[in-house]
Amino acid sequence: MPIDSQYFEEKKQKARQLYDAQRAIHNPYLDCDVILNSDGFHHLQFSGRTERSKKEQLLKLRLLPLALETIRRAGTLQEYRRLLQPVGAPSGRGETVLKQVEYWGFVAILGPRESPVKVRTVLRRVGGGKVIFWSVMPENKFRKGEQRLSTKGLEDD
Repeated sequence: MPIDSQYFEEKKQKARQLYDAQRAIHNPYLDCDVILNSDGFHHLQFSGRTERSKKEQLLKLRLLPLALETIRRAGTLQEYRRLLQPVGAPSGRGETVLKQVEYWGFVAILGPRESPVKVRTVLRRVGGGKVIFWSVMPENKFRKGEQRLSTKGLEDD
């Protein structure tokens, strides 16, 4: 069933206002401020250079308030990765610079008592830069009505 474009734009704008209302959130586990910049909001809508489906974007936009709360409360780290990744646009010769990129994954169960949601919030740092919000997703994914663990890494979701 197609998603109503007006509904989608309203949800996107509401999420953008929430996101833009704060520039940084202190994370107790990392003991630093997590920056909420345009890269993180863009990643909610795109994976690589490909736009996510409207359904997936809506899911991530609806989970955004829970992600921000997870950043504020996270006292335990569930997942960490450090790897070399291409960063930035390719040069005129098609070369892309490789940089060390770190990802932190925090899981929290939040929301109303009647219907709590388990979310995974991902933070990212490129090189020696600032830690930024990168993504949010349901901790458990569903396929054909059955729960399954994510087959992708932190950097992909």
